[in-house]
Amino acid sequence: MDSMKIDQIAMACHQANKGLCEAFGDQSQKDWPDAPEWARESARKGVEFCLANPDAPASANHDAWLEEKRRTGWKYGPVKDEAKREHPCFVPYDQLPKEQQVKDHVFRAIVHALA
Repeated sequence: MDSMKIDQIAMACHQANKGLCEAFGDQSQKDWPDAPEWARESARKGVEFCLANPDAPASANHDAWLEEKRRTGWKYGPVKDEAKREHPCFVPYDQLPKEQQVKDHVFRAIVHALA
């Protein structure tokens, strides 16, 4: 799949994630054009992972995200803080709140619908 298509799917996933976050009271997400490059790249990597692993469960998507965050210097923090590279979802999938687990399912569904 070409990078333009991956970017389009990543944008759709990012915007859906932003909407879910807002529904759960998190207003920290920015629209795709205003999102920092690390956030857009994270969405692209998530799309690539879903495409390469179509039968993987949503938990595997989170595991891949967690590993990427770890590799780029992020750690657990009670509040998402870009400057400190801290994120409250920096935990194993089974320790995520249900609404955070839902985001992984929605992300995968969008990738597979648009691929």
